[in-house]
Amino acid sequence: MPISDWPEAERPREKLLKNGPAYLSDAELLAIFLRTGIAGKSAVDLARELLKHFKGLTGLFAADQSALCQMPGMGPAKFAQLQAVLEMARRALEEELKSSDAMNSPKSVGAYLRLSLEGKEHEVFVSIFLDARNRVIATEELFQGTLTQTSVYPREVVKRALHHNAAAVIFAHNHPSGAAEPSHADEVLTQSLKQALLLVGVRVLDHFIVGRGATMSFAERGLI
Repeated sequence: MPISDWPEAERPREKLLKNGPAYLSDAELLAIFLRTGIAGKSAVDLARELLKHFKGLTGLFAADQSALCQMPGMGPAKFAQLQAVLEMARRALEEELKSSDAMNSPKSVGAYLRLSLEGKEHEVFVSIFLDARNRVIATEELFQGTLTQTSVYPREVVKRALHHNAAAVIFAHNHPSGAAEPSHADEVLTQSLKQALLLVGVRVLDHFIVGRGATMSFAERGLI
């Protein structure tokens, strides 16, 4: 049955307008994005199938064009729309970080990093360079690695911090195949970077690890 034939109180769009987006399930929110279903399936049915196939929103957002376009009802246009939505969300969070003290909005930093890193299939190491008021100057992906490790060179991090005339920095890297928990090597690297940057007057404020469905902060754990 098409959604237009559903009772008005059960239609995703009407539920959102009446109660707000938090009231809707993942499938209902995705159905609003999809707008239409396919023969024999409503947009909500199609959304449920997509979420099941990609194992949730995280997997769906991380899917490449080829994987997404193989699904019934999907195509290049839908893939482009989804990527545009994700990029707008990333840019909105980045704007917020550039206009405020990043240390006063750790949730925004974590959300930005999850959108940027969670779907990547290989490890990447990111530096967020901040000014003296902890506002974002620039975000750079400095190193790329394999599924399980990335080589990070303190000298290059120092060079980029000096290039941006940064007063502070926040680091982040992802664990594509694991939980958002620091390894011993992660802790050693963080301290090495902290000491190297201290020599040029740049503070290390935090180091985030982005896992599947979670983000961990070194500062909140007392590891900085």
